[in-house]
Amino acid sequence: MNTVSGSIVTCAHSIRSLIAARLPLQARPLQVSLWRVVATGVLVGSLAMPSFAASLISERDYLDYQLPKPLQDKCAKRDNCPTIEVQYLQSNHAWINDVVNARIDALVVNSKSSESGARVVKTPDDVKAALDEFVASQFAEVPADSVFVYSLMVTPEYLGHVNDFELFEINSYVFTGGAHGMPYSEYLIFDHQTKKSIQLADMLQPNKKSRFNALAYSAYKEWVKTVDEDVASYEKSWPFTLSNNVTLTDQGIDIRYQHYSIGPYAYGMPVLSIPYSQLQGVIKPQFLPARLSNK
Repeated sequence: MNTVSGSIVTCAHSIRSLIAARLPLQARPLQVSLWRVVATGVLVGSLAMPSFAASLISERDYLDYQLPKPLQDKCAKRDNCPTIEVQYLQSNHAWINDVVNARIDALVVNSKSSESGARVVKTPDDVKAALDEFVASQFAEVPADSVFVYSLMVTPEYLGHVNDFELFEINSYVFTGGAHGMPYSEYLIFDHQTKKSIQLADMLQPNKKSRFNALAYSAYKEWVKTVDEDVASYEKSWPFTLSNNVTLTDQGIDIRYQHYSIGPYAYGMPVLSIPYSQLQGVIKPQFLPARLSNK
């Protein structure tokens, strides 16, 4: 969770405290419950906090999904059924819920790669059909006595706010065999004033992308020094690219990379950080903390 000048005040629940244990199908052979989870949290500190920033409060409920009868029967008989955990955001800001949950649906329906490319969610039935296919695929592809089970997890997390911007992250994990599963992380930034999602391009001042790219490249080289002694040699194998997966923090902008983007799987999902002190004149003033935006 982002901190604001080191000071954090949290409400009674956070997404992490409400996350249910994974729901193995063998434990619930006749039904899989998909949690709708609440983002509840308030950050207080020296940055200006608009009144609406404290209003992300809601409750937890359930979206029930019923497996088709043939799959229910297989799950009742086998003890290596897939593990599924899908959580949705339900705050009291419907427009934020719509964007976050649409992204969650997209991750669910594309949890298994397809030769026809990315699938588009058109109706809620598309999500249920994708879950049916995910469960059925393990039964078709994995021996009944295998100790390995397919896993699908998608959860939203409220990171807090900076100025007028509410910050979220969607994390997912998919395992469908092989040496390891594939985690994924995506940042989302919402502007309460315009009620729109914010992208990196929206944050940059005109003609400043090359400067931001240079700052990110410098951060990349500093990160490489933590995993390899020879930056030049490392870069030949894992060259720098600019990721648009960014979020605001109390210190600056974080840039998230997926596995294999700028390093091997063992290095995880690197985060490059650019401090606000380097971003003056690069990003628009509304994205800077008050102590810098007025200079």
